[in-house]
Amino acid sequence: MFAIAGVTGHTGAVVAETLLSKGQKVRAIVRRAEKGAEWKKRGAEVAVADLGDVAALTRALTGVTAAFLLSPPNPAAADFLADRTALIGNMAKAVTASGLKRLVFLSSVAAQHPAGTGPIVTAHRAEQAFRALVPSVTFVRAASFLENWGSVVPAAKAQGVLPHFGPVDVRFPQVSTKDIGAAVVHALLTPADGAKVVELAGKEDWSAQDVAAALSTLLGRAVQAVSAPVEGAKAGLLQAGLPESMATLYAEMYAGMGKGLVTFERPGAVTRGVTSLVDALRPLV
Repeated sequence: MFAIAGVTGHTGAVVAETLLSKGQKVRAIVRRAEKGAEWKKRGAEVAVADLGDVAALTRALTGVTAAFLLSPPNPAAADFLADRTALIGNMAKAVTASGLKRLVFLSSVAAQHPAGTGPIVTAHRAEQAFRALVPSVTFVRAASFLENWGSVVPAAKAQGVLPHFGPVDVRFPQVSTKDIGAAVVHALLTPADGAKVVELAGKEDWSAQDVAAALSTLLGRAVQAVSAPVEGAKAGLLQAGLPESMATLYAEMYAGMGKGLVTFERPGAVTRGVTSLVDALRPLV
C-alpha cells in the first residue's frame, strides 16, 4: 500500500494513476471526503487528512509500505515561509508517529541553498526536516514546472504574447508533471538506502522563446516571448493579484535565477524526462 498526497493536483494524480495501473494498492490522501470519490471508483483507498493535521495524517500514513508527500503552495498565507515551515513540522511529526519507513518527497531545484531562492527555501527546510526521520527517503528535486506557463497562456491566446521575467532566449531547466510523476513512482518502487537526492529536468532545457514557438504550433497563431525586467517582478506580481508575501518571495527567486542560485547541485548527474515540450504544453491550451 502506497499513501499518496496531492492526488487532486497534477503530480500526485500522475503518481496515484501510475501505481494503480501497475496493480499497486494506493491510499489517496484528500482534504475533503468528496474529493476522494473518484479515486474510490478507480480502486484506491481514501484517507481524509489535511497535511497539517498531525493526528489525521498519522492515521493516513500508518501501515503503508511507502508514502509520497509534498508541500503544496498556500498563496493566501500572510507569511508564506512561516506557514509552510509549520506545515513541514507537522508532517514530520506525523511521519515519526506513524512509523513510516520509506518516504518520497517532492523537493525543488536549488533546495541545497538555505536562503536567497524565494519560496524554494521551504524545500530546503523540508529536506532538513525529513532527512533523518525515516530509514529510506528520496528527495525529487524537480526543475521549474512546465505547467506554470498555464498562468500566461490566456495572454498568448488573446494577444499573441508570452510574458517572462528575464531574458527570453536563455534556456533553463523545466520539467512536466508527467515526468515528475514517473520519477516519484520509480523512487517509491525502488527504496533508497538512507537519504537520496534525485535532480530532475525535462527532456531538454528550453527558453521562453522555445515555449512561445511550441504554443504557436498548438494555438495555430504566432506567439512572441516578451521580456520583462527582473527588477519589476514584484510590482508585476502584485498587479497580477499575488499577496505581498508571495510576490516578494517570487521576486527573490527570479533574482536568484539571475545570480545563478536556482540551479542543480550536481548538474552532471541530472535525470532527464522523456516528455516533449509540445506534449507537456498541450493540456494547457
